[in-house]
Amino acid sequence: MPKSSVDLTIVGSIGIDTIETPTEKQEEILGGSASYACAAASFFTHTGMVGVVGTDFPVAFRQTWEDMSIDLKGLQVIEGKTFRWSGVYEDNMDNRRTLSTDLNVFETFSPELPEVYRDAPYLFLGNIHPALQLHVLEQIRDPKFILIDTMDLWINIDKENLIKVIGKCHMLTLNESEAQLFTGELTLNKAAQQLLKLGPEYVLIKKGGNGSMLFTQDDIFLLHAYPLDHFKDPTGAGDTFAGGLMGALAASGKTDKESIRQAMLQGSVMASFGVEEFSLERLKQLDHKTIHERVATLKEMGRI
Repeated sequence: MPKSSVDLTIVGSIGIDTIETPTEKQEEILGGSASYACAAASFFTHTGMVGVVGTDFPVAFRQTWEDMSIDLKGLQVIEGKTFRWSGVYEDNMDNRRTLSTDLNVFETFSPELPEVYRDAPYLFLGNIHPALQLHVLEQIRDPKFILIDTMDLWINIDKENLIKVIGKCHMLTLNESEAQLFTGELTLNKAAQQLLKLGPEYVLIKKGGNGSMLFTQDDIFLLHAYPLDHFKDPTGAGDTFAGGLMGALAASGKTDKESIRQAMLQGSVMASFGVEEFSLERLKQLDHKTIHERVATLKEMGRI
């Protein structure tokens, strides 16, 4: 059996986005959950990407990933157009309105893991259809830690398969409104306890600019987001957070509670960098020294 060439496999969407904020508009930029997550994870560990693009996918976008040393053996290139999304953010930069969604080659995407990815000890399943997440889980061998993400759409249209996926992962991540929708509980404590009953050891609830909450059966960990003076684009922040978290966790080689908390800190910092520019532009400029400095600052902010 061949040794895995990657420590972390990330499966998700790859898109070309057009995004408008109250101050700026960027057209035809690189996006997608796999793109953001792999970029963040690449600073910590050898990461493999599983996704699909069309034959129209710009060479420069692929070069961005290669410059980050992301393994692209799992990238499918299909005749046709790449998934495209466009949206507009409201003044508060929390709410956004989708203008168009063109699935294109992503509509028939079936994630297939290269043989050398199947033994990767860490796996992040980004926000894709639960049936596809289950398909990936059938291909992996003896994973050490699995994180899955989801969204309100799958909660509404395929909760049955989503419950199956949740029961097979170590950690579930979703935002607070999705946790409330899934469980019918208004308080996040009660929502998390219901989700933990489905099988995961950890439930990570994202709260946007207010940070995140990690729940287990017996305790809660609170982590504030890094406070920024300004930012340009919140798109992909959750995926950047998850990618940074999983990359840091894979680098540690551990899965204990303390290691996960430390990895959350790293993920929060990566998300704070990501939103400072559109697409992966800020992440492309990062170095390890800058990351470590911000991690140290965030730790100091929370010191008692």
